[in-house]
Amino acid sequence: MKKDTHNFIQEYKGLGALGLDRETDEETIMFYLQKFSEDSFLKAFIPRLSDHELEEIYLFINNKLKQHICEDEYHDLFLKDR
Repeated sequence: MKKDTHNFIQEYKGLGALGLDRETDEETIMFYLQKFSEDSFLKAFIPRLSDHELEEIYLFINNKLKQHICEDEYHDLFLKDR
């Protein structure tokens, strides 16, 4: 059984623009992140990054996780390991 979902992108009909209002900004980020995380895109994109860029992306994401979600949410929502 698959644990991960990308349902938002399948149903999204919004503008995909940043700076209009908070709701559109949030939807745009969700759209970009789901498109960004597609296997076929990452397979092409990741090898083009330098070691430093890989580290920057990892540290940015890890920092945001630590700032905005608790340990239980990290395991339940992000890792889905429980």
